Amino acid sequence: MTYIPTDLIPEILSRLSEKSTARLRCVSKLWRSIILSRLRLLFVLERANGELFFFSSPLPQNPYDKSNSSLVVTAEFHMKFSLDMWPVFGGFTSGLIYSSDMQISEKVWERKLYNINTGQYVALPELKRYRKHNSCLGFDPLDKQFKVLFMAYQSGPDDHRILTLGTGKKKEWRKIECPLTHDPLPDHWICINGVLYNIGEAEDYGYMIVCFDVRSETFKFVDAECFFDPEVTKLINCKGKLGGVDLKYNRAGAIVLYLWILEDVERKKWSKYVYTLPVNDICNVFVVGMTSTGEIVLSERFTSKPFCVFYFSTERNTLQRVEIRGPGQYHEAFENDCRVYAFVDYVVNSTFIT
Repeated sequence: MTYIPTDLIPEILSRLSEKSTARLRCVSKLWRSIILSRLRLLFVLERANGELFFFSSPLPQNPYDKSNSSLVVTAEFHMKFSLDMWPVFGGFTSGLIYSSDMQISEKVWERKLYNINTGQYVALPELKRYRKHNSCLGFDPLDKQFKVLFMAYQSGPDDHRILTLGTGKKKEWRKIECPLTHDPLPDHWICINGVLYNIGEAEDYGYMIVCFDVRSETFKFVDAECFFDPEVTKLINCKGKLGGVDLKYNRAGAIVLYLWILEDVERKKWSKYVYTLPVNDICNVFVVGMTSTGEIVLSERFTSKPFCVFYFSTERNTLQRVEIRGPGQYHEAFENDCRVYAFVDYVVNSTFIT
């Protein structure tokens, strides 16, 4: 029997696809524990003065165990952006944070990618653009390449551009064509298995899902009129498929989640699910995403004492409340009314790109 050293397991898992990792969770309780222990919930806390603090906390491995009726987790601090940098948070993909604008000096702004675990960063080449723009970070798991996609607004003078990272060559913005003129909605990007998804609006077509294949650099479009309000719909990763969630409250004050899953991009086929949470004392929360084990995660919009996140099992129709506390000198960050951004299935990764 071949023995695999424990310290090699994280490296092996980092090279597997999401589908393969999901299968390995079924091999044994040990493998499930190893895989889930690597997954964390990433928090970005924004103070009123513009400072950003980055924390992560482990996902509960047995959130529905009756002995865990009240869970308390201490978050781990990673890094912060100071207020004089005025960062514009541009998203999170495959362990890297993308800042679409960061002030370096009075007249100089840069785009940067950060590995929040190591503190390393890379500055992207300058790209002059119209004041209205939209950009995001994508990852191709086959070629292990990161790319930054810049989408120009149809009312502006810019061209669409793309930048490939990690090739060892000089980083240059390349012009790219999109076959359909549309305006991408900001803060509606997600990368799933090498495809960037965004909600866009075209004058003659209404709202649609824009699908950008990071590897081939090609676009596809799927109608998104199924959503109640596309401008507030949350795009999530549903076990490798694109999902869209609308959060509503019913007359009893309980949260109702309307989930649409894009089953087939080519056939443009959606499936719909409706879930009513079993308690009605939760308010001012937003949808973070879905864990790799299928729980929908909700977070409070602002930190308070106590600050909680919620794990809803669509299979069991159960809800687990988890209190998140700040570590040491940063304990007040989770108590003092910071705005919260959060992301599921963050994996601590020490590698970086050049």
